[in-house]
Amino acid sequence: MYKRILIATDGSPLSDKAVASGLALARLSSAKVVALKVIPRYPRNYFEGGLPIDSADIERVEKQWSDAAQTLVDKVRDMGEGEGVEVKAVLAKSDLVAEAIIAAAKKHKCDLIVMASHGRKGLKRLLLGSETQHVLTHSHIPVLVLR
Repeated sequence: MYKRILIATDGSPLSDKAVASGLALARLSSAKVVALKVIPRYPRNYFEGGLPIDSADIERVEKQWSDAAQTLVDKVRDMGEGEGVEVKAVLAKSDLVAEAIIAAAKKHKCDLIVMASHGRKGLKRLLLGSETQHVLTHSHIPVLVLR
């Protein structure tokens, strides 16, 4: 069935459900897992939505985000080991979340991407966009979306 499954997570409760389901599927199909968290970079200027702060403060914030992301994927790795699933914890730094997910799936030769839907509906979905929708429409690798 599946040999390597990429599970994208952001640490939200809905994403936690997708992680649990992805790990269960990996266990059933004897697949390996790549647990991925995409870390955005801090906006550098006003036009990107950032505040004018010192570069040392930006580095501190980005390190905090990176540390929190590492803790998150390490948690997924530990959950997988508890279920007998081999999990590789991976971080990607990018403002283009969907593209980073697709690129990581290709790089690690995954044959399935598992991720949560965001749960937004109506106008919010249109205004904010959807990383899940982008992955669904641009990935050549099958995508399992969980709600």
